[in-house]
Amino acid sequence: MITHGTGLKIFTGNSNPELAREIARYLGVPMGSAEVGTFSDGEICVNIYETVRGADVFVIQSICHPVNDNLMELLIMIDAFKRASAGRITAVIPYYGYARQDRKAKARDPITAKLVADLITSAGANRVLTMNLHAPQIQGFFNIPLDHLLGMPILAQYFIERGLEGEDVVVVSPDVGSVTRARSFANRLNSSLAIVDKRRPRANVAEVMNVIGDVKGKRAILIDDLVDTAGTLTQAALALVERGATEVYACCTHGVLSGPGVERVKNSPIRELIITNTIPLPPEKRIDKIKILSVAPLFAEAIDRIYGDISVSPLFE
Repeated sequence: MITHGTGLKIFTGNSNPELAREIARYLGVPMGSAEVGTFSDGEICVNIYETVRGADVFVIQSICHPVNDNLMELLIMIDAFKRASAGRITAVIPYYGYARQDRKAKARDPITAKLVADLITSAGANRVLTMNLHAPQIQGFFNIPLDHLLGMPILAQYFIERGLEGEDVVVVSPDVGSVTRARSFANRLNSSLAIVDKRRPRANVAEVMNVIGDVKGKRAILIDDLVDTAGTLTQAALALVERGATEVYACCTHGVLSGPGVERVKNSPIRELIITNTIPLPPEKRIDKIKILSVAPLFAEAIDRIYGDISVSPLFE
């Protein structure tokens, strides 16, 4: 546990208070006294019950379901702290929603990831701390400092501790866009790499076309930055089993798991899905196949370094 004076303050909205409390425990500071609710018409109401003048304030809020409510909570909290004369405001966003809308895929598409970055900056954030952006170039959408943590080392350590590494393991990228992430993961496990070639005829629908690489007789680990409706993941798992993989595991940093996601994982050949707690998984979605790892120690260490004006880069080594 890290111990601090009163200059460091941790606050949370309603998106992931359990993670925020865990981070505060690691830092050895009490949770900031604040309340985020709604007026009768649905407008968000923020009350801060302690002074933050001159303080280093960290607002922990994932932009997850309900996405728009949680985004507005974050923006209004930042505005409140700015107007209360906080010395520095860091938006700690374990899961950055709207990150999948990072480019114009077709005519007249919005680039919502950039819009959200502008909103956070305009609200008054001085810097951002986040994890595993869907597209790394989103870092460039911000005109304020951004620290980008990686969940991959936490996931890799889990598999290494269980002996899932080496030549009989193949790390599988569920699509061509995730190859760089999968190759880095494979290097950590000293394993080979395979790629699932898919096409996406429309949003949240994917069709597996081919598997590039040798998976026969191997234990396969699918890796992605997030799992939403799990269509891509479960189809890839079926394709791997059909091509001779002996076991299929899957992992991701952000377990969005919306719609039929949990049911698809439950009925799939995936033996275990490893996710982190950047997004809270409600009790009704917790099944035996899903294992949750905590990112609180990593975020606590990053916050400690930012507060002390110490380099965050050693956390990537």
